[in-house]
Amino acid sequence: QVQLVESGGGLVQPGGSLRLSCTASGSIFRVYAMRWYRQAPGKQRELAATITSGGFTNYLDSVKGRFTISRDNAKNTVYLQMKRLKPEDTAVYYCNADVKVTQTLAVEGFWGQGTQVTVSS
Repeated sequence: QVQLVESGGGLVQPGGSLRLSCTASGSIFRVYAMRWYRQAPGKQRELAATITSGGFTNYLDSVKGRFTISRDNAKNTVYLQMKRLKPEDTAVYYCNADVKVTQTLAVEGFWGQGTQVTVSS
């Protein structure tokens, strides 16, 4: 099957920066759109950023100008560079990808396990 593994979360002071990474591995024929979602305590999961296989990007309004999503297609990896972080960015960040699985050639959605980002002084 397919696994998504995230890294890069942690504790950072307001105004600081973090870079998240997520690598897909396993029975991958092709990776299409990749996304970062986040879920704050007591709130619904929300879509923070999307990048297509062609490199087109889209962002949640509250992160525009501060977050940058990018990808390395050769490594099946997506990144989220987060700058000028605010306490309200505190959440578990999840990677999500649409993957054409080798065995079936069906496109399925896969999730990472999540990585905690805490913005606090």
